[in-house]
Amino acid sequence: MRSKHTFCIAEHLLDVVFAESDTNNASLLPSFEPFAVKVNNDGRLVFKDGTPCPQKANSLLFTITVDDSLMPRHNNEREQVDTFDTGNGTTTVDTTTDGGYQFIIKDIHGGSCCMLQTNRDFTEAKCALNGNMAMRQFGLNNALMMMYAFRGSFFKTLLIHASLVRNNGYGYAFIAKSGTGKSTHTALWMKHIKGCDLMNDDNPIVRVIDNKAYVYGSPWSGKTPCYRNVKAPLGAITKIDRAKTNSVEKLSPTIAFTQVLPACSSMKWDTVVYRNTYDTIISLIETTPSINVLHCRPDKEAALVCHDAIAIK
Repeated sequence: MRSKHTFCIAEHLLDVVFAESDTNNASLLPSFEPFAVKVNNDGRLVFKDGTPCPQKANSLLFTITVDDSLMPRHNNEREQVDTFDTGNGTTTVDTTTDGGYQFIIKDIHGGSCCMLQTNRDFTEAKCALNGNMAMRQFGLNNALMMMYAFRGSFFKTLLIHASLVRNNGYGYAFIAKSGTGKSTHTALWMKHIKGCDLMNDDNPIVRVIDNKAYVYGSPWSGKTPCYRNVKAPLGAITKIDRAKTNSVEKLSPTIAFTQVLPACSSMKWDTVVYRNTYDTIISLIETTPSINVLHCRPDKEAALVCHDAIAIK
């Protein structure tokens, strides 16, 4: 018997449907638990704590069906686009003759964890999982993350590689290449600045709604288990740049675009998704109070200097 699970992530609904299986079920998605919704007695969608869901059941972002009987497309039905390194493994991308995509997701050890097949606009997808429990979790999480990023692009929604801290009601996103010190800097804010909490430490969500930018926690938070169903107006985006002294440089819109784009999940080879991402970043720059570069050391002063320069009073 199939089982359907609905999640509300950054005020977007999505369905995950599991075909009957001894191995595939909702236990593969523990980080999604805070985002799970159900229908209550009067027919409304609510989170498990009873909080109303802000979306209606007919407003699905996408549906993905997990079914290990799914077969790969034949060679004459697909054409390889590229294989790219995700930092945690590789993903091979093929276009298919019906206008969709086939992705093969491998983990850092080279193990094939998931085959994902999508339609053209990412409203529907199927995937087959492979390997042990950890591999299946990795594959399904990555499939859902890609679907969310690509389909979300149609609704001014970005999945951004950042560490996100909240201070006095506003969210502050810190971007940089992995290992540069995003998490270190948000930890310094939480240690030395009152009124801070961590919203997400790797892949928060940014949305532009009615010409206002908001940030959200997500089920994807890298090595830090911070899976929070939280929302805040976006206060600033700041790129971390290691330096010998601490200073903040506010960026022009043109330079800001070049810094934000690489931090967003997108597909350059898909002209529609890439254009959606491009347009959303422009809207984000127009509606965000400031986009900056923080030249810094990993110390208390860096957090104080940064907060003093970018925090909304």
